[in-house]
Formats: sequence, C-alpha cells, structure tokens
Amino acid sequence: MKRGSLFIISAPSGAGKTSLVGKLVESQPEIQVSVSHTTRPSRPGEENGVHYHFVSKEDFEVQIGEANFLEYAEVFGNYYGTSQKVVEEKLTEGVDVILEIDWQGAEQVRKLMPEAISVFIVPPSMEELRNRLTGRGSDADDVIARRLSEAQLEMSHYLEFDYLVVNDDFEVALSQLQAIFSANRLTIGKQQLAQKELMSDLLA
Repeated sequence: MKRGSLFIISAPSGAGKTSLVGKLVESQPEIQVSVSHTTRPSRPGEENGVHYHFVSKEDFEVQIGEANFLEYAEVFGNYYGTSQKVVEEKLTEGVDVILEIDWQGAEQVRKLMPEAISVFIVPPSMEELRNRLTGRGSDADDVIARRLSEAQLEMSHYLEFDYLVVNDDFEVALSQLQAIFSANRLTIGKQQLAQKELMSDLLA
C-alpha cells in the first residue's frame, strides 16, 4: 500500500484556513485532518475525538515525557499537541494527513518529519484581514488589534513554507489548494507504486 503524505497548513487568524481545509477534505475523502490533543475543557457542541482529544494536564505531560508528540505548545495555560503515533498510523494506511498548526508547530514537525509538505495561506491585504476579523462581531477592538499584530508575526515566516496560497477569491484559493494535493499524488515516487502493474504491461 502506498504511504500517505503529511501536509502542514498554516495561516494567520482570519485568513480562511479552516473553511478552505473543510472544503478540501469534503471534496477529497482520502485526506484527513489530524485531531489534536488538548488539556482545555470541551466547549458546548464539541465531541471528544472529533474536534479534539480532551485529556488531563497530567496525561499530556506524561506524553511529553515519552516524546509522543510531533509538536506541542502551551497556549494561555492549556496544552495543544499532535500525536505522532496517530499520524504515523494514518500515513501507513495511505491517508494524506493535514496538520493545521502555526509556524512554530510547523518548525517542530519539520525536524522530525522533513518530508512534510507545507502550505501557508494569507489574506489579500491587511485591510481585508481586518474586515474579516471585525466581521466576526465577537472580539473587542483591543483583541482585534492584537490578532492583527500576531498575524503579521505569523506571516513573516511564510518563506519557511513550500507553497503560498492567497485567499482572495475562495473558489480560486480552494482550486489552488486542491492542485497542490493532486500534484503530490502524481510524483514519480507515488505513481511508481500506484501504477506499477500498468507500467510493467506498457514496458513488457
């Protein structure tokens, strides 16, 4: 069985990453998003194993000590991390796995799995990013200002990624994202296994 590929997708808050990844996975069932572990409490409507794997802080720290995470971080007193075992199992099954993580998490993953393919998504302008964050209607002005500042820090790391997608027109950005995944499946390394019988017949 062919091995799946590991994809890292990063973006500043408000760039539309979650919506794009959701549509991508919906259109291509052979792609799955990795479900992160977290120590924060579940919110209304969230399901364990679907949105996150909810674990205790003690359990998470034991797993850190056992080097079970591809990447992890502590954010506002709560841990978030990606299980290396779960990702490896999916890749072995031939599934392409997406990690939705920030540039720091991406840096950690590259050290352990340098073959990971990384994509960075950006908005078409700071003005548009501000409009998107304001349009949510859930954050105060100071929170939005902080998010914009954090977004610029995040975007300053775009050169560390393999691909850059500008999410101006959603359908165009989605098409570009799909093209990246499709092109990866057509590399000689992948096709050598997938088309082994065909190529043997053609060259007989």
